[in-house]
Amino acid sequence: MSNTIISFAAIACYLATATLLAMRLTKKIGIENKTRLILLGLAAVALHATVLAFNMLTPQGINFGFFNAVSLLSWLIALILLTAALTKPVENLGIVLLPLAALAISLELLFPSEYYILEAGKTQIGAHILISIIAYSLLSIAAMQAILLAIQDRHLHNKHPGGFIRTLPPLQTMETLLFQMIGLGFIFYSLSLATGVLFIENMFAQHLAHKTVFSITAWLVFAILLWGRWQYGWRGKKAIRWTLGGFSAVFLAYLGSKLVLEVVLK
Repeated sequence: MSNTIISFAAIACYLATATLLAMRLTKKIGIENKTRLILLGLAAVALHATVLAFNMLTPQGINFGFFNAVSLLSWLIALILLTAALTKPVENLGIVLLPLAALAISLELLFPSEYYILEAGKTQIGAHILISIIAYSLLSIAAMQAILLAIQDRHLHNKHPGGFIRTLPPLQTMETLLFQMIGLGFIFYSLSLATGVLFIENMFAQHLAHKTVFSITAWLVFAILLWGRWQYGWRGKKAIRWTLGGFSAVFLAYLGSKLVLEVVLK
């Protein structure tokens, strides 16, 4: 089976899962279908992994071109989300995140990119990249959770908890899930910065300086947010604003910098 056919199969499975999750949210299909929907999504993840292996693992090293990187991030986000959904009520985030994974595969097909960053034996940089991707994925899910929490909070405060808001878990449960994601993402993000200091010779070199500044800024934002939650019980709009602010810095540090360097400036 060709890589293109596998890519289209993965896209179809992602979109089908997202559509069925939306139908489940609006109660057009039964709530008991959750496990089946997650399994369909995991089938998409497995197909997506095959596509990534074909595009990224080459004799020259790991091809970490921009659209390959975007595809890898979207794959890990989908994997973490669907795995967590087996035990936690986070599957509705897939309505947005799974189509984005399908879009990432499409971009990978349309715009092949080459940027070889890992030669044989350079496992330290590989470890740094892997930890960074996990951190970014967890914080991406947390950002989507924050957006959903903001919508839920607004509807409840306006006393209009209709439509899909009624199908969401209680506000307190949503906040707890948000901080669990942020806490785990912050641990991996801290490890990412630590391995960067250890394994990268000069993190403030000209082509890395902006990325390093945004990375440190994001770390400080999430550190303050977690401290505020622990010390003062931050929640609601304040927690949402700090989460989205921190994620914006993370996005600029990872994909924003990579987009400018590889696609815009070549």
